[in-house]
Amino acid sequence: MIDERLIASITAEVLRQLSAAGGTVSAPAVAAKVSQRLRVEDGILPDLTTAESKAEITLEHMVNRDLLEQMKRKTPARIGIGSAGPRLKTRTYLTLRADHAGARDAVFRDVDEGLLREMGLFTVQTLCTSRNEHLTRPDLGRQLSEDAKRELRSKCQRNPQVQIYAADGLSSQAVDVNLRDILPALMDGLQDYGISTGTPFFLRFGRMPAMDEISELLGAEVTCVLVGERPGLATANSMSAYIAYKATVGMPEARRTVVSNIHSGGIPAVEAGAHIAGLLKTILERKQSGVDLQL
Repeated sequence: MIDERLIASITAEVLRQLSAAGGTVSAPAVAAKVSQRLRVEDGILPDLTTAESKAEITLEHMVNRDLLEQMKRKTPARIGIGSAGPRLKTRTYLTLRADHAGARDAVFRDVDEGLLREMGLFTVQTLCTSRNEHLTRPDLGRQLSEDAKRELRSKCQRNPQVQIYAADGLSSQAVDVNLRDILPALMDGLQDYGISTGTPFFLRFGRMPAMDEISELLGAEVTCVLVGERPGLATANSMSAYIAYKATVGMPEARRTVVSNIHSGGIPAVEAGAHIAGLLKTILERKQSGVDLQL
């Protein structure tokens, strides 16, 4: 349903512009202008969150349009949007609301079970029992349930050189979007280096520090978790890889190495997988991670 107040405000603005231009205001002209502004197709407003939509410049009276277009190609920041008096333009405001809704969806949704089956990953769970608890009790998301411990002991290879697993973290959508590309690239890269890997799996309601308990449980030399990052208004699809050499529960955060901004607008998932494989090889050779690892 189209917001009638939005239509009224656009109509008033069109009338004002036509009047200021000294033209004759006619109903067909106003209708054409409103239709152009809304770009309504079959009664549905366009998706304002697409890259093409966000690339459009809505700023008026530009001094150098070419330079502004170059800037917009370099950053997802909201530049060249203009204003309506002291306020954001309606289109900018709606885009912000749409991006915020996308971020909320990424946090509250679950990872696609079909994707996990396709990737051959079994699922274990932390001490969190619901999505709400996962968001409000990060301490529980850092600890494995007893059922999870038993399943990992029974299904996973012990004492691997590298243990890789995925976790939803704060963006299940990031896992859905990137896992299909990053995991095979990472596993193939490690195989090419002659590095043995443990049994990959998926951790539901998982926070990043759960990797420490998993490292101790499975006796992994290096542990790597592919986790969905907290979404923002620029993207809800960002994944990070946290890596630690011989991780232990309670260790300093400085012992972790991270590869972040894995998404289509940052480091593409396939490229990230190959890069992480090389990074894991270096960590194994130097037996260090985090701030101790000088690259």
